Amino acid sequence: MKFFIDNIFLLAIVLVSGGALLWPLLTQRGKRATPQDVTLLINRSKATIVDVRDAKEFAEGHLPDARNIPLADLDQRVGELEKFKSKAVVVVCKTGARASAAAAKLAKAGFTDVVNLDGGIVAWQKAGLPLAKN
Repeated sequence: MKFFIDNIFLLAIVLVSGGALLWPLLTQRGKRATPQDVTLLINRSKATIVDVRDAKEFAEGHLPDARNIPLADLDQRVGELEKFKSKAVVVVCKTGARASAAAAKLAKAGFTDVVNLDGGIVAWQKAGLPLAKN
């Protein structure tokens, strides 16, 4: 007990820094799936893929049959996805950060099965999976 009292400031620093490291993991919303899981989801349930990167990034390479709706435009264009509300929707960006925000917006709009590609396009490419280009 004396150790804790003598080192209260060091313990506080450890707790605060540990919390700061865990914060990004705790704030990601929605389900996450690996590239292999997403491939299975696409093949088995005909999931809809929504790429939330900007048009330039999308043109450089995207998942096959993906729809490009940039995150900044998602609120205005969510109506384009209305018919997929009860189906699986896979949200993709470069690393997964923007997709997490988009997944939260879609869930709030009433989409029942929203999945975030964990690691985004970067993870998809590392897994050796194909990209389509326009």
